[in-house]
Order: sequence, then structure tokens, then C-alpha cells
Amino acid sequence: MTDFSSVKGKVAIVTGAADGLGKAIAACYAENGMKVVVSDINADKGKQVVEEIKSRGGEASFYQTDVSKEEEVQALVDFAVAAYGRLDGLVNNAGIAAESRPTHEFSVAEFDRLMAIDLRGVFLGMKFAVEAILKTKSTGGFIINVASQAGILGNSSMATYASAKHGVVGLTKSAALDYAPYNISINAICPGTFRTSIWGQAPEEVVSQYAKLLSPNGRLGDPKEIGHLALFLASDLARYISGSAIVIDAGSHAGKVTPVQWAHPEILE
Repeated sequence: MTDFSSVKGKVAIVTGAADGLGKAIAACYAENGMKVVVSDINADKGKQVVEEIKSRGGEASFYQTDVSKEEEVQALVDFAVAAYGRLDGLVNNAGIAAESRPTHEFSVAEFDRLMAIDLRGVFLGMKFAVEAILKTKSTGGFIINVASQAGILGNSSMATYASAKHGVVGLTKSAALDYAPYNISINAICPGTFRTSIWGQAPEEVVSQYAKLLSPNGRLGDPKEIGHLALFLASDLARYISGSAIVIDAGSHAGKVTPVQWAHPEILE
């Protein structure tokens, strides 16, 4: 196969899909014929995403979920199965960020809240989704956990966030081994810095300046690029990929960029 027709008709849940990367993934899935359950704690924005998908001819429904609560995640999975008859995949995208601070200045309550959403929420999603994928006899089941570049690298002032995202990568690798015999692929996507609503109303010149500092190619990622990667991982083209933490950051995790004067810059002319 050289196309993505294998995903058509698959049923997938995308958490944290009311905005940003989750919204881009949900839209990409629907555009390629998947049936998408859009999940988010923000009902208004989540329902709006569903309406946008439907307006473009896609199939989607909304279910409000706080991923830190076991009973709500179980209910989300039950809803997907009841609505569409099965579950083929889950994208664990819901998460929160943390302020930049030295490790000792985070409170225990802040640590616990971030872990409840960014790590425990991923575990809950995996637990109940795997059970549903197995029970409904899905073929080619998949789980994608959206971690972070901070799940691969340490980062000063990001102890809580980085530790949660490292945990997501560990969950991904262990679960991939658990379910490989059952043809369920489990992978993590580790994004760098993307152009999402987190930038708010920041002037373009400020965004561009940060992009040059944060990315070797001088630009922020487009959420659609995450959507394309998630589509690939959901397809039969990626059935032999599992247990991987795929970094998508223009190469910034590869090492330090050292400015150097080219001996023959005329090649660029």
C-alpha cells in the first residue's frame, strides 16, 4: 500500500481535541474517513470542532472528559463503543503545561495535579482503550500517546512536566511489548514547539524571534504536521512501528547548533 485508505472507517478517540495538536489530529483523521470521538474538558470548543468536521463531510461526535478521573475515561471509551460498535484507536493528547520554575519551588499539589492529567490520564486512556480494542475484535488497533520533546530530554525549570512526559514514553514502550502479539501498535509522538493557541495574541515578530531560537530551521511546527504523523501511525503503513518515541521538532533534540562560517556560501546563490 502507498496510501492511507487503510484508516477509512476506523473508530478513534482523540483526547484534548478542542484545540491545538489534538484538534489537528481529529481533523486529519476525519478528512481521511475515520470516525472520530472528539474528547475534551472544554465542551463548547469540543462541540465546535465536531461541527467543523461535519461541515467538511467528516464523521465525529463529542464526549466531555476529565482524563484525570477514572470513571470519566471509562465512560468515554464506553461511549465510543456504543456509538460506533467498536474501537480501533486512541490518541492520548490531553495534557497541561507547567510554569518554568526550579524544582524545589513547585508545590506538592502542583506536582500531583500535573501528574494526574499528563501521566495518570494517559495510563487510564491506555487501560480502557486496550480493553475495548481487544473486546471489539479490532484488527490493526493503535494507541498514540502525545508526549513531548521534554519526554526525551531533560530541561531546566521543567521538572514536573519533563518527568510526566518521560513517564509517558516509558508507558508507551512497556505497553507496546505487552500488546505486540495482539497487533496493537503503541507509539509516542514527541513534539517540539508548535504554532498553537499557547502563543495567544503575541505579535508575529515576537513569534518569529522565538522560532529562530527554538528551532534549527527557524520556524514553529504546523499542527497539521502532527496530524499527518498521527495518520501514518494509525494506518497499515506503520504496522511494524511500535514502542517508538518519535520526535518531531525540526531536529532540535539532535544537539546544539553551533554557528559556522561556510567556506563556499555562493552555493546558496
